[in-house]
Amino acid sequence: MHTQREKGTTTGCGIFGVINYENQHVFPYVYWGLRAQNHRGHQSHGFLTYSNGEFYAYKSLDLVPKVKSDAIHEWFSRLPGSIGIANVRYTTSGKCDEVSIVQGTQPFIAAIDGLKVALSFNGNIVNTQPLRKEMAENFSNFIYNCDSDLVCHKMLLGLKQTNDLVLAAKGVMESLDGAFSVTGITGDGTFFAFKDPHGIKPLCAGHDPNSKTYAFSSETVSLDMNSFVRDFELNPGELVIVSKDGFKRIQVIPNPRHAFCAFEYAYFARPDSIFNHKYVYEIREDFGRNIVKEYPQIAKDGDIIISVPETGDDSAMGVHEASGLRWERASRRHRYVTERAFILLNAERYSTIDKKINILDAKVKDKNVIITEDSIVRGDTNSIIIEKMRKAGAKKVYVFVTFPRIIGPCFYGIDMSSYGQLIGSRHSSEEIAKIIGADGVCYQSLEGLIKAIGTKEDELCLACVTGKYPTPCAQKIADIMKNRFQEGCEEKGRIYENDDVQP
Repeated sequence: MHTQREKGTTTGCGIFGVINYENQHVFPYVYWGLRAQNHRGHQSHGFLTYSNGEFYAYKSLDLVPKVKSDAIHEWFSRLPGSIGIANVRYTTSGKCDEVSIVQGTQPFIAAIDGLKVALSFNGNIVNTQPLRKEMAENFSNFIYNCDSDLVCHKMLLGLKQTNDLVLAAKGVMESLDGAFSVTGITGDGTFFAFKDPHGIKPLCAGHDPNSKTYAFSSETVSLDMNSFVRDFELNPGELVIVSKDGFKRIQVIPNPRHAFCAFEYAYFARPDSIFNHKYVYEIREDFGRNIVKEYPQIAKDGDIIISVPETGDDSAMGVHEASGLRWERASRRHRYVTERAFILLNAERYSTIDKKINILDAKVKDKNVIITEDSIVRGDTNSIIIEKMRKAGAKKVYVFVTFPRIIGPCFYGIDMSSYGQLIGSRHSSEEIAKIIGADGVCYQSLEGLIKAIGTKEDELCLACVTGKYPTPCAQKIADIMKNRFQEGCEEKGRIYENDDVQP
């Protein structure tokens, strides 16, 4: 897909949080935990620590910076404390200008009447309008910046009304329609985390070998980076509170429906992370094997396999193993061109993609090439790569796509937020092939995807493929906007932010 988003906005975010019970500075843990997840958000990053009843925060734009050894004591004085949370973000709510992105950088702090709470949030909220109204009525100085700000204030309001963390978290879970994985710190130093009742976004827990340090992370790679042991993935609707004795797990919402984001497996997560007890890269290799089984004649017509780096690499290995074709490493990513294409303006996107992917012409000349790709959203990335293949002399170009055809917007933290921007919502695979200049576009079947993931269909969020959304507000808005789109009405911005479709 190689995308991140139009107009400068992303999945949302990556979160990390940690507590140490030997009064050590946690900044090194937080720093490496966040840096391991920088793929989850390139726009901004933030750290927040807690010490003696006070929050200390540092936020900035762009990638998590390198920290030089001679500056570490400066960072310790800037961010003291034995509890910390952190966030990397790409925008899926709020405005997209630089000022707004700065204002929306996490973690967030909310305070009222001597109470305060700090949160790091990953996800996206659909029913923002009534929540914004509620927060404005209860906080005189409330200004909506982004969804994480809403969640933070909603959590604080619950603490004020109930004086109970469990009840406050339950109030958030019952009031919000959308996806949210959260880790946070209260004003009295309570460290906690929770997931929405559908468990759409990932969030795992782990500890150090001495059981003195405990952490929450969007992905297991951050636990690995800190040499922590992975303990468990939080359940949907679960709140976890940490003490010296470890994790206290509380199922706040009974019998929740699992609807884990399937797109994490295809694109967003790092290949060395673990979901459902399997490394993501192993699942992606199975994706490649599936496509060969589903399109054997096209696999036979190929001469070589080329992957779109880097999320197409693992599926390329699967295609190679199932077909016997050589995986020719003739597409190379320029490592330090870090912009993601779907976060850019249209005028910038072509230039960035062209510079980001280098095709080794001599390796594809006079060949029938199979390209492995994680997904197709708009199709512009693929058009540029195929055009480069043609110029290099490729005879035929087929695209093997691991994620099924995307037909509907995501409301849960992947920034593909309208029908009009999705090439798959308007065109068949045959039509898409013509548009992007391919000889064929071969999507993995939904059945193949589910089998490779190793779970049941009703335990995944597949709304962007099936049109069936796990939360009611999202389903209502999707249905309204689909009808309008089919009638030729113009879509304006992210459809879940339009006032006239809010419940």
